[in-house]
Amino acid sequence: MDSSGYNFDPNYGYSLSQLLAVTTPKEPQNFDAFWQARYQKAMTINPQAQTKIISENDRGWRVFEINYTSTDNVPICGWLLLPITGVIKRGFVIGHGYGGRDAPDFHLPFTDAALLFPCFRGLARSAQPTISSEPYWHVLHNINQVDRYILGGCVEDLWLGASALLQLFPHLAGHLGYLGISFSGGIGALALPWEQRIARAHLNIPTFGHHPLRLRLKTCGSTDSLQRFYKTHKKQTLKVLRYYDAVLAAKRITIPTHCACAVFDPFVAPPAQFAIYNALPATKELFVLMAGHHQYPEQKQQEQELIAELDAFFAPLSN
Repeated sequence: MDSSGYNFDPNYGYSLSQLLAVTTPKEPQNFDAFWQARYQKAMTINPQAQTKIISENDRGWRVFEINYTSTDNVPICGWLLLPITGVIKRGFVIGHGYGGRDAPDFHLPFTDAALLFPCFRGLARSAQPTISSEPYWHVLHNINQVDRYILGGCVEDLWLGASALLQLFPHLAGHLGYLGISFSGGIGALALPWEQRIARAHLNIPTFGHHPLRLRLKTCGSTDSLQRFYKTHKKQTLKVLRYYDAVLAAKRITIPTHCACAVFDPFVAPPAQFAIYNALPATKELFVLMAGHHQYPEQKQQEQELIAELDAFFAPLSN
């Protein structure tokens, strides 16, 4: 892979076997209690999901705007896709990268499913006046407060997304899946250990893994922002980030999980991605991407192969 466009090597000198050997960092003693308490509190909230139809037929889907209430009374907005024909047998919560999203994804093969595309707090359609929508600053929002750091709120937005989907479609209980890429891959890893309503998950080039390692590896984007902040606030930054390490959460994920991890990535260091996959104790599958956050000739072919794998991986949700 050509790294000439960067002043560092987005492969970081790791072979695939070395990536598959990355281990987990130390964890806080009260990691479980911290997250369990947040989950239990989130489950007391009525998401009050509301929908408004936008289009009756867009590539085989009925398209709705959706909004629901998350923790701290934060309004979360996004889209809901419903198949025009057939029975809805399963549901998916589908996240987005740190750039947010301006539309739902129409290419997914789950034509018997309700697809929820929430925008996490502060981003895209869920923009807030008090939160920067720029990833460089969003990732630092309340980073000095372990209970208020922005990533925790985004995890809660995911949990309440599942609540909203089940509020609209109660018969989908036991038939929910999650797909997260980059930013939402990491958010998904943090959310899934405590969320038993989601039965299967896919994490694509997931971020927020192994903070002690990723803070040392030169990277573009939001991680660069964290690294710059860390240089002058080392003790406080690590004190908070250790509760938001996707690797530590992955150790606790009990559902079948499919990961797509890249061996070359200038925005999410591959060792941090693979550390998340390596930590998964339950049934897991790995799709190795040639690159993440970087264009390459084989990209379209790999994306098609990945979609085919996901089609098969999530098929049990229809049963």
